[in-house]
Parts: sequence; C-alpha cells; structure tokens
Amino acid sequence: MKNLFLSLFAVVAAVWAATAGKPIQTDDVWQHPGADRSNYRRNICIPDIEGYRTLKCDFHIHTCFSDGQVYPTGRVNEAWCDGLDVIAITDHFEIRKNRGMQTDDMNLPYEIAAARGREIGLLVIPGGEITRHKPFGHINALFLKDGNRFPRNRTPENEQEALDEALAQDAYLFWNHPGWPNDSCTLYPMHERLLREGKIRGVEIFNSKEHYPRVLQWYEEMGFSMLANSDIHHMSGQQYPEGARRPMTLVFARDYTVESVREAMFAGRMVALYDNTLAGPESYIRELVGASLAVRVIDARKGRVEISNHSDIRFSIRYGDYMYAVAVPAHETVRLTLPKGTKVRFENCVLGYDKFLEMALW
Repeated sequence: MKNLFLSLFAVVAAVWAATAGKPIQTDDVWQHPGADRSNYRRNICIPDIEGYRTLKCDFHIHTCFSDGQVYPTGRVNEAWCDGLDVIAITDHFEIRKNRGMQTDDMNLPYEIAAARGREIGLLVIPGGEITRHKPFGHINALFLKDGNRFPRNRTPENEQEALDEALAQDAYLFWNHPGWPNDSCTLYPMHERLLREGKIRGVEIFNSKEHYPRVLQWYEEMGFSMLANSDIHHMSGQQYPEGARRPMTLVFARDYTVESVREAMFAGRMVALYDNTLAGPESYIRELVGASLAVRVIDARKGRVEISNHSDIRFSIRYGDYMYAVAVPAHETVRLTLPKGTKVRFENCVLGYDKFLEMALW
C-alpha cells in the first residue's frame, strides 16, 4: 500500500511539474496553490459595444516615487488583480515625499510599471500630475514622451510653462478633483478658457471617494469628457477591499493597445463609472445599457417581461406611476409588468445635471 501511495504521489508530482513548473509537495513541504491570490484576477463584466472593446481604466495613480505607498510594480499587480485593463502612472512632478525614493528621472516610475505590464499583459500609460494651488489646481497629463522636461518646483510663475510643455508633447490633459481641497467646485476663467479651447479635454466627475455634481453643469455647457479615477495613494486592498469596485473610466477602443486607447480618448469615446453610476455621452451609455440588459417577453398583451442583467452594473429604473425606482441587480433577472414602448428612466445613467437616460426596453 505504501508503494502504491508513493507511486501515485510521483504521478501527481510529475503532472504538476509539467503544468506548473514545480511539484505541489515533497515529503517535507506541501504547497497550496489556492492560498496565493497573486495570480487570481477579479473579472469585471462590462460588455463591449458594437465596433469597440470596453476597456476598464484608471488614469490617476501614484507610486512611492511621489507621495504614494506602493512601488510601480505593485501598482500594476494591484490593477490586474482588481480587473482593470489600463492604468496611467501619474506621479506628481513636484512632490517627492518618501525618503530614499527620490529620483531625478521622472520617467522611471512609468518605465518600471510598463515593464511589469508587459510581463502580465496590462497596458500602462506614461503620465504625470501638474500640481499647483487653486485656481490652477491639479492637472493630469497622459501619453507623455518625456516627464523630465517639466518644472519641479510649485510656483504660480511656471504654471503656464508646465501646461505648454504638456501640450508640446501632445498630451491628453484633464482637470483633477475640481472640488479639492476646499470642498468647493469653482469653474475659474482659466479652466473655462482651456476647456473651450480643447486644451483640457476632460474633468474628473469622481475622484477616490468624492463625486462632483457641478461638473455635470459644465459638461452640458462645454461637452468635455468625464472621468472617474481612484487617485490611489494607499494599497488597493485597503482602499478597495474585496467586494468594493474601484472607480474607473470606460474607454471604447478599437484594439488593446496604448495607441488605440489614445485615439479613443482624444475622440471622446469614454464614460465614467463610479458607485454603479454611468456618466457621459448618451450614445455610449445607451449602447452599454442595450448590451447589458436582455428582455424576455412572457405575455405581450399584459406587458409581462423578464429583464436580465448580464453586467456587473446594478441598474436602477423608474417608469409609469411608480414612486420608487426598481433595481435590476447585476447578474439577476427581475420580472415586471412593462407595456411595450414604455419609456424607462435609468436613474444611474447620468447625461447631465438632473438629466438621465430614457429609453424603451421593448
């Protein structure tokens, strides 16, 4: 019996060695592959729309090379485990908070992260955060060619210099957390001019744990893109424990490449997703809803239908004379009486200030 056991053990060990590169156990050490979660990824189910891939992105991330707590390699690992497809490393050009991590090479954090991204198949975009007090505030620049060309000191005199450098590098610029640090969202003449000129192309409607409703009013007037990002400084597991979803910007790209993400962003093909809320252009939100929900008609005459949600987004709908919204939870089906052609208002699909997506489901 002992010899039989040893023979079976040898077969199992050989199979494991062939498939995983090393045996699962020896006479002294037994390994438990399931105990190591570093190679497990949370799958976030948000459908593609016709002609494009829906990429889940976080364009505002800090590492230990500025004022974050995590090494660039760790940021990539976190993002992959959290189910993201694309991240941007956006360390402050002007802040080096952590002793021993100061460097004169502003490109280094991105290069470290990008190398890890290539190893595990996650896209990393080079970027940086131009950091000033209000009214200029904080502005992220993405798709940079050389982060070392930006001024390192935070003075009002070189605000324009930093902005000009970003534009010279054909960067994608967006305004970060407009309500920070005084809990007041003010559209300063500087920002209005840059938004109307198309030099700043987006504004964060959601940052970390803050939502800025006033951005929706500006969006209606000027039609820029809205983004939702983590602005993560701490460890992902602390800020977004299991079951919590990171805010993200959904980008509708033709291919899974940095160049395709850039093209989509400059074309405005993106929607902000935060706290089960979609905010952005009606056309893309409508397509996302259509791809997420399936309707099965049970009795057309009486309007009895089943609505199945195949996405991770929890929708909230209101229709007819109902006082309360009806939930359509992620990966669940709800049975309703909904006559054909009834306009349904999606209260978590935001098109502007107090403006929501309305559409008939069948």
